[in-house]
Amino acid sequence: MTRQDTTPPTSPADPPSAPRRRDALTDVAGIRVGHAQVAGAGALSGTTVVLAPEGGAVAAVDVRGGGPGTRETDALDPRNLVQRIDAVVLTGGSAYGLDAASGVMAWLEEQGRGVRVGADPSQVVPVVPAACVFDLGRGGDWRARPNASTGLAAVEDAARTEPGAAVEEGCVGAGTGAVAGQLKGGVGTASVLLPSGISVAALAVVNAAGSVLDPRTGVLYGEYGAAEPAVAPAPEIHQEAQRRLAQARDANTRPPLNTTLAVVATDADLGRAQAQKLAGTAHDGLARAIRPVHLMSDGDTVFALATGARTLDPANPLALNDLLAGGAEAVTRAIVKAVRAATSVNARAGGGTYLAYGDLYGTPRPSAQSPERTGRGADSPPA
Repeated sequence: MTRQDTTPPTSPADPPSAPRRRDALTDVAGIRVGHAQVAGAGALSGTTVVLAPEGGAVAAVDVRGGGPGTRETDALDPRNLVQRIDAVVLTGGSAYGLDAASGVMAWLEEQGRGVRVGADPSQVVPVVPAACVFDLGRGGDWRARPNASTGLAAVEDAARTEPGAAVEEGCVGAGTGAVAGQLKGGVGTASVLLPSGISVAALAVVNAAGSVLDPRTGVLYGEYGAAEPAVAPAPEIHQEAQRRLAQARDANTRPPLNTTLAVVATDADLGRAQAQKLAGTAHDGLARAIRPVHLMSDGDTVFALATGARTLDPANPLALNDLLAGGAEAVTRAIVKAVRAATSVNARAGGGTYLAYGDLYGTPRPSAQSPERTGRGADSPPA
């Protein structure tokens, strides 16, 4: 099985009737993911929607980048009224692309999903938190960016999927025009099954100012300290890759702007304050895989969703710790998978040239299946 394979077998600990685990956000029962891309010549952007189960999910957010673009994140403050939300939108297009959330709101209203504000069940106001990455002009057309119709297409795509479906990774949805340092970025997803049977999973849109690649070795930072020892590419391959990256950087008309986004989901029954903690510690996963991170030109944002299907051990006041560690681990692995799944882009009309890790370094190395434990942190690379 390779790292690009998103369909690891069902865990031996699962009953025979358990759904196949995908090493994806959809391993959290009831969570669905949909993507849509902006159409047309010169377009290189899109939207990804994470759709919660019927009845919504407890939600929280932690914003650590210095240049965020968000919508409805204040509603997730544990001190405020809204208790559960039905969808999260991750989108390209910088602040313009936040309009994609309007299309998701319209779809949810048609389904009667949202905060009830009247006696009639149809009288709802869907609360749809959203965050954006900067990808303007990367396909050559500055105005080719997501709007309400893109958001609608993405949520409809999510709604069509079967429970537990595989999630497409790479240059799709909000990751269509993503760039990680000088490498092509994209969408990645991963999950962890805790010994308690609780699942925690992440989906990341990798569009970072910092680098995901150790320039000394050619190893992805997120693979240091992983279950499998990091194996550096041959020196001649790494040297040629660095030459090509430098050539592409010099040819690009402007430096890439930034933001890495993530959604961390669990089937645990978390309160809003606990979900807030999960969103915060999940940023550790960004810091392991991207260096540096949380810069002034980044808008790094992590959302947390808890569906409440499983109860944390009430006799163990530290039961949340395993979940927090698992969330950070899932984010790190999702970032690695996003970079490995990406494909190179040579955009028209001055959009830029962005080379993918796989095209530079060759076939991805074999990958372990979705981890069924947690608690270990990623080690630092050798000095």
